[in-house]
Amino acid sequence: MSKRRAAFLTLGCKVNQYETDAMEEILEKAGYEIVSFKETADVYIINTCSVTNMADRKSRQMIHRAKKNNPDAIIVAAGCYVQAAEEELAKKNEADILVGNNKKKDIAQILEEYFAAKEPEQEVPVVSEVIDINHTKEYEDLTIHKVNEHTRAYIKIQDGCNQFCSYCIIPYTRGRIRSKNPEEVIEEVKNLAAQGYKEIVLTGIHLSSYGKDLGTVTLLDVIKRIQQVEDVERIRLGSLEPRIITEEFVKELVKCDKVCPHFHLSLQSGCDETLKRMNRKYTTEEYEEALNILRKYYEHPALTTDVIAGFVGETEEEFEKTRAYLEKINLYEMHIFKYSVREGTRAQKMSGHVPEQVKTERSEVLLSMAKRHKTAFEEWYVGRKEKVLLEEIVEKNGKKYFQGYTAHYVKVAVELTENDTKLEQNEVIVVDIQGFIDENLLYGKVSIEF
Repeated sequence: MSKRRAAFLTLGCKVNQYETDAMEEILEKAGYEIVSFKETADVYIINTCSVTNMADRKSRQMIHRAKKNNPDAIIVAAGCYVQAAEEELAKKNEADILVGNNKKKDIAQILEEYFAAKEPEQEVPVVSEVIDINHTKEYEDLTIHKVNEHTRAYIKIQDGCNQFCSYCIIPYTRGRIRSKNPEEVIEEVKNLAAQGYKEIVLTGIHLSSYGKDLGTVTLLDVIKRIQQVEDVERIRLGSLEPRIITEEFVKELVKCDKVCPHFHLSLQSGCDETLKRMNRKYTTEEYEEALNILRKYYEHPALTTDVIAGFVGETEEEFEKTRAYLEKINLYEMHIFKYSVREGTRAQKMSGHVPEQVKTERSEVLLSMAKRHKTAFEEWYVGRKEKVLLEEIVEKNGKKYFQGYTAHYVKVAVELTENDTKLEQNEVIVVDIQGFIDENLLYGKVSIEF
């Protein structure tokens, strides 16, 4: 009997991608052949997202696409959208199997039981494997030994969120905070380092809360232990809450020289009144203090954030406060999102929703600022030497370049000449940065000294 073929598609965040990689490994071990989502497969697994109504719609579209790829295939919908809309999905009968969060580790067993129960030519009712995520304290035991990226490995060490921001559905789809055992984290990092991954990226749904459910361990403790893993060259941190950035935390963090000076601190608004309606737990003053601490201990740190334009009730005056505040704090990158109504959240029921056209205008103002700030930040590197982790060969204006990222997550390209044919993917080189190829890409020459 030939191997069953399984195809995966991931929507949403890096945590989802990690969980897909883990499910792929589980099915490979169970004897499945993993193929591209575009190919004909026996099983299609869509790891869904539910962060916005648009993400829900995209999840439904991908379920339909899988059915078109092979009408006879078993369609599995997994993840956050399933957790949020189990009953609706079961009624629609578009997916054969529903797998909620904290059940992805059982994917092989779920499929085995489904195939065993399936009678030829008979309709099988939708199988639902969804737990009440809000009442579990179990951290789902998923582990990876390889990832789809070639140079950096994203590893999930935390799940769940206790914040309940008024615009967000994720605490309801991911449950309360849960942390991976630190011994298992270190074992996973060692395995990935042995496979040749030089950069480890720590991710979670609310990474800053890592360890709070374990009692004695903290995020800083785990970072310090990963620092000791010999073959790891870089440790990059996923999104952090501003309140974790204290003088004490950063004093210790800066001693870990493998930690990349690239910090994503979620902001969402530069206006205190708006932050209150969002149920964010800090003020703009506290956020700015966190930035000042990072800038005190790191030279030219890459500070990035997310901002929502046109949140419910945002007046022109409030938007102007946000605009002026963002101009003042001057970050490297700002991911600007127009507020999108999410069913099932408190914000959906609030009065004062901002017209779509106004949201668009405000986001365009912030996007223009973000572009300026990014260029100014990257200009600082011209004439400097920086270590670059090489990722891929690209072609620009008829020339070939090897491009990669600095520790600050700035993209840099090196022109490939006859002398540079020995450059390899996943190699760290020193680059003498000379200027811009285009507005989004610095370039330079390989330097022999640092």
